[in-house]
Amino acid sequence: MVDVSAKPVTDRLAVAEGRVIMTAETLALITEGRAKKGDVLSVARLAGIMAAKRTADLIPLCHPLPITKVALELTPDPALPGIRIAATVKTSGQTGVEMEALTAVSVAALTVYDMVKAVEKSMTIEGIRLILKDGGKSGRYEAK
Repeated sequence: MVDVSAKPVTDRLAVAEGRVIMTAETLALITEGRAKKGDVLSVARLAGIMAAKRTADLIPLCHPLPITKVALELTPDPALPGIRIAATVKTSGQTGVEMEALTAVSVAALTVYDMVKAVEKSMTIEGIRLILKDGGKSGRYEAK
């Protein structure tokens, strides 16, 4: 791991996004609450929050961080069709929370897939990326 002990504690923020692409029929199954495994969006939101909190256990060289906020938005989008996922993670610390935000989106997307894979195995998980990072020595980054 990188030694961050000399870095100052600052407020850190990261936002990541991704999407799960599926058929309109599978999206309707999710939005109408007809998935056999239950409420897909609620379970995926919880999975993403849990994943953000466990990032250091999943990514070998990540620092364990005192996360102060994790929020996930899972938005059905008929234009895709699919689910758009955004994760916001905050902390006050010596290193950023980019990996936590990316992990939250990834696990939420995998959870959506898992919960409806019996209906559609051809779903794809796409576009997982960091869209905003703020705080620390490198300052603010916004994706274009």
